[in-house]
Amino acid sequence: MISMFRNFFQSKIGLPIFIGFLIIVALAFAASDIGGSTTFGGLTGDDKVAVVGGEGISNSEMTGAIGNALDRERTENPTITMPLFIAGGGLEGELELLIDRYSVGMFAKNYGLRAGDNLINSEILQIQAFRSLTGEFDQATYQAALRRQGITDAILRRDIGDGLLAQQLLRPAFAAPQLPAAAARQYAALVLERRKGQIGLIASTAFAPEGDPTDAQLTEYYTESRVDFILPERRTIRFAAFGPENINVEVEPTAEQIAARYEQNAERYAAGERRAISSFVVPTEAAATALVGRIRGGLSLEAAAAEAGFQVSAGELLDQEAMASATSFALAQNVFAVEDGAIAEPARAALGFYVARVDNVESIAARSLAEVSDEIALELRRDARANALIDLSSRIEEKVDTGTSLTDVATEFGLEVNVIPDVMADGRVYGALQQGISPALRPILGTSFQMDEGEPQLAELVPGARFMIFDVEEITESAAPPLAEIRDQAVAGWRRSEGAKLAGEAASRILEAVRGGATVTAAMAAENPALTQVEDIDLRRTELLSQQNQRIPAPLVLMFSMAKDSTKILEEGADAGWFVVDLDTIETDPIDGNEDLLAQTQAQLAPALVAEYNAQLSRAIREEIGVERNEEAIEALRKSLAGET
Repeated sequence: MISMFRNFFQSKIGLPIFIGFLIIVALAFAASDIGGSTTFGGLTGDDKVAVVGGEGISNSEMTGAIGNALDRERTENPTITMPLFIAGGGLEGELELLIDRYSVGMFAKNYGLRAGDNLINSEILQIQAFRSLTGEFDQATYQAALRRQGITDAILRRDIGDGLLAQQLLRPAFAAPQLPAAAARQYAALVLERRKGQIGLIASTAFAPEGDPTDAQLTEYYTESRVDFILPERRTIRFAAFGPENINVEVEPTAEQIAARYEQNAERYAAGERRAISSFVVPTEAAATALVGRIRGGLSLEAAAAEAGFQVSAGELLDQEAMASATSFALAQNVFAVEDGAIAEPARAALGFYVARVDNVESIAARSLAEVSDEIALELRRDARANALIDLSSRIEEKVDTGTSLTDVATEFGLEVNVIPDVMADGRVYGALQQGISPALRPILGTSFQMDEGEPQLAELVPGARFMIFDVEEITESAAPPLAEIRDQAVAGWRRSEGAKLAGEAASRILEAVRGGATVTAAMAAENPALTQVEDIDLRRTELLSQQNQRIPAPLVLMFSMAKDSTKILEEGADAGWFVVDLDTIETDPIDGNEDLLAQTQAQLAPALVAEYNAQLSRAIREEIGVERNEEAIEALRKSLAGET
């Protein structure tokens, strides 16, 4: 779907929306984008990648921002590496975010806008990552989260403050302006248009050399294309699981122990009741009291609920404790105080007051010690095994915490060690990409890619029942392998690359021939008789837009953004070849009378207008504040992160 959107946004109607989306994203300041501190002054050294309004963006801050951005990207693509991220424009994108954050924040302060400490504090309190298990803000959790991100309290506060200033400054541009009807009519007409033409593929394979390259040629190609051969980080994971099968405990409970457990849980074996009710909730106590009176006077519970506009829900048989847990203590108390079929007194609920009727009462007879002795004995045996397993896990954890190796721990406690080599961050096994790790190992995968070699950890897979000790035996860093190891792949890549160059030259000649009056088919055949892949196109734009879950081919996207009677060439990715796209005719149905489509177009393009206003304001702010880029420092940082230096 991502590819479909990427291609669609190259069309005339999609491009403004795409630009708008990018600008909004560029102005979204996330706290995790900050990873260092700044310096001040002019652009005097390589330590600063840019200076905004006299304030520098340091190399360390930029590095931290990119590291955090890569971590976020890995949530969607676990195997992405830093070189691939940089090659995809990650550095430039993060630098633009930082420049925008600095410039907008400075501009806002220059014109008297402020984000005070109390406002920043309120924003921090709302961040879920800073809350404890109880849901409340926790200072220790806050500091730990900052340390994990490599930022300080001051940096986070500045980032949040700049974000709040940006909201104040840019909010007027989010007034949802409406596209004029005349302009909207032009965009709406695009949806109804039909385009006819031809698309031809000039495949690289038709021009690829058959012989091998010289060593110099192959080395030059591999050096220039090294990023295409980067292998993801792999780790060899060792683990030893243990559970009830590793416990050899045979305990036969004594009569005294059984009797003591019986006395301890006397309420559990005493006589009792379970009740089922039907109920509904009304907003006020007065309304609940009035309805209870009417029901006791002869109106059914269901009829009373229907008249008041409420829906009755029926419950299952529960004892008083379970009912109190499922509803409220007051309701359970009132329900167990009346007879079967009676209406209970109104009881407070979280959002009002219960009106309830007892539908069924089940009496539970008391059970004697003799009747439950076998049941209690089974529980005591099970508890003994569970306690023994917890004790075993504690002893193993103590060994792990004191630095004992995984193999030594496994030997001492008789555990079997398993090894999975070359595991990638997404759980696949390198060299057998269709094979993945066992689902049972998924819980330790993320931790395994944050560990150092030879540092075992203990994981509880099933609370109190299943444990695992694991470590990373070997880490193979993400990098392009030596050329000698992948010579065959490199030779194949060189052939594709050389074929793509020749195909590009052929595409330019075919383009000139078509523009000179030849058909795509004739021009391709004249260039090379093997070029026979030509497809006639006759499509409406609506047919493209309806392919919501499919990737729209790039040549079709290009055809629907071209002018009538024009011809263009388009390079296919991965050195696969080139496309020749020839557009003959454009037919458009009249838009007059289709007011629904016109209104829909205006609504859909409103965000693009908002984004355009913000883009213009952002450019003006940069010009006023002043932005200098240190291209040498940026390039040095790029090479460093990409592993080229």
